[in-house]
Amino acid sequence: MKTNPSLVSGYDAVFSDLDGVVYAGPHAIPGAVEALGRLADVSVQLAYVTNNASRSSETVAAHLRELGAPATADNVFGSAQAGAELLASKVAPGAKVLVTGSATLVAAVEAQGLVRVTSADDAPDAVIQGFDPSLGWADLAEAAFAVGRGAVWVATNTDLSIPQARGIAPGNGTLVAAVGAATGRVPFVAGKPEAPLFTTAARHLNVQRPLVVGDRLDTDILGGTNAGFDTALVLTGVDTPLTALAARTPERPVYLIENLQALFEPYPVPVLEAGQYRCGAALAWVEDAAVVIAGDSSDLDSWRAACAAWWAARPDVDSAEAPEIRWTVTARG
Repeated sequence: MKTNPSLVSGYDAVFSDLDGVVYAGPHAIPGAVEALGRLADVSVQLAYVTNNASRSSETVAAHLRELGAPATADNVFGSAQAGAELLASKVAPGAKVLVTGSATLVAAVEAQGLVRVTSADDAPDAVIQGFDPSLGWADLAEAAFAVGRGAVWVATNTDLSIPQARGIAPGNGTLVAAVGAATGRVPFVAGKPEAPLFTTAARHLNVQRPLVVGDRLDTDILGGTNAGFDTALVLTGVDTPLTALAARTPERPVYLIENLQALFEPYPVPVLEAGQYRCGAALAWVEDAAVVIAGDSSDLDSWRAACAAWWAARPDVDSAEAPEIRWTVTARG
């Protein structure tokens, strides 16, 4: 079995998602803040990457510090900042921008030397759209008028929903979709699962080999893959070893880890032996549309071996494909 001194030792930064990785609801996930605090001791930089475009970096950092996590505004990267920087790369300096979003987004746009306008009648060169709970029909209409007339259009993110205390509410993606339906156009997108949020963080921190850590395959892992970075699925949030096993190719993580503390442990890399994959004491192989696993279902090594075997047999998959799983106590043959 091949191992590294520790999983994180091969990287110069960790790009961490927030909800489901650092905290769950109002509370820190056990061991998470301690693990994040250890990164500086091994000379690994830390960035927090979030699709939230309505809270400033300092507001997010203050919340993280309250939980005990190491954080400053300089290592929190939200989709407002990434969106504003993406927009600045597509328009001339001093361009007029219709901002459909929060005060945080306005500040991010103005920090790029762009000029905010408030109406499509001001002939904006661009529209940037981010979430704000106060947005209404009139705001979306102004955005649609400008986008329909050919303005460059950037969306901070396209999250369709946002969890709230009373349930699930429409997210920025639903508002972006409304403008798209009215104009027939598609925006440039800065946030997960697109690459700009991650490449923005890498550029600001001047790192070349970050590890993206998240709990969602369709945002964190896909976004890291789109940016060309290695990824780790942490099992403290939404996705599970079973959903990882079934994932389509660009959503397959490089690593499966229980929690952030596993960053400091040797990572057991599955190896191919006589047509079957071994990880620790577990073995896995593919028979037709099934994965056979010789191991304990509670042992993550069993799932690591299963993923290696199934993904090798299905290297290029455009949609999720869950195999039949057969557990056994003996190796093949």
